[in-house]
Parts: sequence; C-alpha cells; structure tokens
Amino acid sequence: MQWPQRPVLDSDVSCEGAGLRYFRRRCSSFDGRLLGLVFGSLAFFSIAVSLVFAFAGAWLIVPFAGLEVAGLAFSAWWVLRRSRDFERIACDGDRILVEASEQGRLQRAELNRCWAKLVTAADGSLALRSHGREVVIGRYCGEQTRQALVRELRSRLGAQGI
Repeated sequence: MQWPQRPVLDSDVSCEGAGLRYFRRRCSSFDGRLLGLVFGSLAFFSIAVSLVFAFAGAWLIVPFAGLEVAGLAFSAWWVLRRSRDFERIACDGDRILVEASEQGRLQRAELNRCWAKLVTAADGSLALRSHGREVVIGRYCGEQTRQALVRELRSRLGAQGI
C-alpha cells in the first residue's frame, strides 16, 4: 500500500448533470480546541518548571522557557494555518471555477471551458491553462484520486485536454 503524498481528510467529488464539483482539503490531525489544550498544558508545564528553578536560584532558565513557549506558539500557529488549506473546482456550463487556499492565501480563477487545457507535468502535478494563465490543481490528493480527476476533467474538457 502506498500513502498519498499529502494526506486528505475531507473530500467530495460529485457530478450532477453537466456540472462537476470537486473539493479536497489537507489533513489536519488537530482541531482548534485540542491544539489549544495541548499548547496550554505544555506551556503551563514549561513555565511551572522554570519558575521552580528560578525560586531555587537558577533564574536564567526563565528566558529560555519563554523561548520554548514562543516556539510552541509558532508551531501551533503553523499547524492551524496549514489545516485550512483546500482546493475547489466547479464546472458549470462554459465556466470552470477554481478556488484554492494555501497557507492562508485564497486564489480564485475563472476559466472558459472551451479554451482550457489540462496540463500534466513529468512529476505528476496537474494544471489548468487558458489564455496564458495557469492554475495548479490536485495538490492534496493521492495518485489514484489524481488520475480519477484527470479522467473526469478530460471528459468535461472534451478534445482540449492534453
């Protein structure tokens, strides 16, 4: 069994009539409350231990405990920021709407289905290209799901998919 490059938790592919809806989200093992609980308990333990040493006369440990808590806070922020990454594709009529959020930045693109081409690179990455504009898709799916997406998009694009 081969694991996907980037694990996914939420996904949905639905085809209704002539339209296509595709949604994929990056996997996140923590929700906000659990991450806050883990961060709070680790920060409390670190500060408590440093204060015990400070009262014993080793006060220089307190700034290093502060740095440790700051590192934990940065790690918690990074995990929460990456957990919201997603990608959404919708084909309605002659339009292809692509919406992707990566590291908190939302990118939207609207392409004409008649002019759009599906481009695959040697490393397996996918992109939709139209009028000099290229939108990368399929970042959060494994190889099998990516191949299913390629087949579905090629059938929607008709002869234009390469």
